[in-house]
Amino acid sequence: MSDVQREVSLERVLDIADELNQLKDIDTILDRVLLESRRLSCARAGSIFLRENGLLRFRYVHNDDLYAQDSNNKHIYTNLEVPIDEKSIVGYVALTGETLTIEDAYRIPPEAPYHFNSSFDVKTGFHTRSLLTIPLKAAQNQVIGVLQIINSTDCAGTPVPFTHHDEMLATVFARHAAAAIERGLMTREMVLRMMQMAALRDPKETGAHVQRVGAYSAEIYHRWALSHGVSIDEIRKRKDLIRLAAMLHDVGKVGIADSILKKPAKLTEEEFAVMRCHTVFGADLFSHAGSELDAVCREIALHHHQRWDGRGYPCEAVDVDNLVPTCAGNPGLAGEDIPFVARITAIADVFDALCSSRSYKEAWSDDRVLAILRDERGKQFDPELIDVFFDLLDVILAIRDKFV
Repeated sequence: MSDVQREVSLERVLDIADELNQLKDIDTILDRVLLESRRLSCARAGSIFLRENGLLRFRYVHNDDLYAQDSNNKHIYTNLEVPIDEKSIVGYVALTGETLTIEDAYRIPPEAPYHFNSSFDVKTGFHTRSLLTIPLKAAQNQVIGVLQIINSTDCAGTPVPFTHHDEMLATVFARHAAAAIERGLMTREMVLRMMQMAALRDPKETGAHVQRVGAYSAEIYHRWALSHGVSIDEIRKRKDLIRLAAMLHDVGKVGIADSILKKPAKLTEEEFAVMRCHTVFGADLFSHAGSELDAVCREIALHHHQRWDGRGYPCEAVDVDNLVPTCAGNPGLAGEDIPFVARITAIADVFDALCSSRSYKEAWSDDRVLAILRDERGKQFDPELIDVFFDLLDVILAIRDKFV
């Protein structure tokens, strides 16, 4: 590679670092980190592991040979943990903090402490060749995870080993990526702590519940946007906002009395009228929108209980600017008058609620839940979005299995 090409590549790394700083959600950041690290060396695949409770937890994957790069991917929700020790390649890199370049995964010297686990190749038919595995180091040189890119190619798509320049460039990029990842993890933790506050009032608002609703909503939007020709850059940007905002859909329940939130039985009409006002209280937290994220949070918090047929809440008569929580006796918004992001979150929230145990009910079976959603197509839910939901049911179920 010429000096001119090298200069352009380093300049590109700095540009990407600036772009990463615009992202907020950790999953969107991981997707972008993996995409750009692969582009730098024309790699066909890659994965990211993050350090969690003394282990490496699998968090993201790309593989151009097995699934389309820009499509919804259930494999990113796989549950997998790896010990931080010398036995595995990613464990070795996390333990030593050293970058490891391997020309052929099937020809690792027998004296090496680490070994290549070929089970994924056997299961999928993929063939791993070259590996570049890099520690993600944040403040004080602490390893917070491992970035692994797989199967470098030349311009013609022929497999080639990773070069010294690839290693140098990826290591520089990993430093910037680690800072963005650490910031994304802090943002996710902040959202989860807000929901822990809500959980002190409402035991249903668990971290697992809100992460599932956020992930369902993000993936429903992704599939819908692909089918409507939205650019992948716009999808990533919007998905970043929707996942976080959907996680905060019920934060307004902090304004509802414990006697209603924690009642182990069905609410009376009067109690339910009070409960409905959590949408208004939640919107109030984002009433002075200082960012696009605030605006999306407000739309979802206020309108995620609207119904396609207009029988939801809060009603049109609510003074949403002054947030007067009086909504009895009037119809809610209907059809496409309901904000799009709220129509998505409504499906995600109801699906998760029906699948989950509550103080007043057991979890419903999948068949029963899915039958309800089908029956409510065009009544409670946007019919097109319900079709999208069923189109990516394998992804939805993978999300449910991951966040338990």
